[in-house]
Amino acid sequence: MGAPSREEEEAKKMEAGGDTVGQKLDAGALFVLQSKGSWLHCGYHLTTSIVAPPLLSLPFAFAALGWSAGMVCLVVGAAVTFYSYNLLSRVLEHHAQQGRRQLRFRDMAADILGPGWARYYIGPIQFMVCFGAVVASTLLAGQSMKAIYLIASPGGAIKLYVFVAIFGVFLVVLAQLPSFHSLRHVNLVSLLLCLSYSLCAVAGCVYLGTSDRPPPKDYSIVGDTHARVYGVFNALAVIATTYGNGIIPEIQATVAAPVTGKMFKGLCLCYAVVVTTFFSVATAGYWAFGNAAQGLLLNNFMVDGKPVIPVWLLLMAELFTLVQLSATATVYLQPTNEVLEGLLSDPKAGQYAARNVVPRLVSRTLAVAFGTTIAAMIPFFGDMNALIGAFGFMPLDFAVPALFYNLTFKPSKKGFVFWLNTAIAVVFSAVAVVASVAAVRQIVLDAGTYKLFANV
Repeated sequence: MGAPSREEEEAKKMEAGGDTVGQKLDAGALFVLQSKGSWLHCGYHLTTSIVAPPLLSLPFAFAALGWSAGMVCLVVGAAVTFYSYNLLSRVLEHHAQQGRRQLRFRDMAADILGPGWARYYIGPIQFMVCFGAVVASTLLAGQSMKAIYLIASPGGAIKLYVFVAIFGVFLVVLAQLPSFHSLRHVNLVSLLLCLSYSLCAVAGCVYLGTSDRPPPKDYSIVGDTHARVYGVFNALAVIATTYGNGIIPEIQATVAAPVTGKMFKGLCLCYAVVVTTFFSVATAGYWAFGNAAQGLLLNNFMVDGKPVIPVWLLLMAELFTLVQLSATATVYLQPTNEVLEGLLSDPKAGQYAARNVVPRLVSRTLAVAFGTTIAAMIPFFGDMNALIGAFGFMPLDFAVPALFYNLTFKPSKKGFVFWLNTAIAVVFSAVAVVASVAAVRQIVLDAGTYKLFANV
């Protein structure tokens, strides 16, 4: 047998709580980001974090863009994020080969940009985006539970916030799974679920679109010029959220060394599912409903409180969506878990020692309770979706990877790669700023309908 590679030696040090990224592993990295997975597990995590129920908002984005621009944005989003996630992976692999495996986004930022960027920019934005995704998932799950309830009991009086709270209790239980790696089987089921509810949504659109009384189809973009421009940027933010990830380093951290090539395989699996679901749902939903597509496609299947597609099909779509949201929320809770564990746990004690189990149980329960309360108080998924995408996912997933790659590998300024990466970073940074303004504007416009604990 040959001598172990540098990456294999690094993996052994990490398992023993040794040095990585130039420092002793804290409890968050040691317990939550365990590096034990395969490329298949990586693919499951990626799919759950990207192919989530926000994809059911794509027809709504198309309503502001139209057929041509909508398809172009969908293709560009897929191409740029696949490219950007591979750039991040290559940077991570490069540092791992140098004996400095980076486990978190803020580790990358500290190494490449400096500790200030990690502490005051990348770290806070990633934390807010991921916890925002937990809140949005909790809210959407509550809406799915309410939809199932109203199908079974038309005119029922139970309010939305009750269902949000019920889901929050279930999420507290799921949040106790100790590490990101322990979610691998949950996320395999999640992959099957996203294919299932996407198929149900497409089937519902085809059923309505080919029925004797199809919904009216108007593909024109409504509103004056001012409203259309803002609508375009709001739609771009929705698409960015749909493709968003924000936790590529943390997902790659779950892969056992050597890591080379494993993320690429995982991304190929993930994007096979992305292409299958995103494009089918977007085209079928917009084809069936045109500019009447709602912020969540499943809402189009209920008119005046009554299903307009077979009840069993709608129930399946809502149930599959609900169950997958539990996996999505748990995945995006991992950065919060990692921070809390790093602050409260003792890496010298065992992961399941009472010294660490009690703080883990209490902190994760409080984190989920806080997110559930926000979801119940501000139940406006569409506006939250756009703001999260514009403010967080666009910088983290479109601009930052290109910048990290250029600073790490220093490609020639006369070469294509340097200028492609620079163009991506500049263009999507600018779009992120404008889209953030558009998202905030939409929230202001909708403020008249806002009411704490609203039953929407």
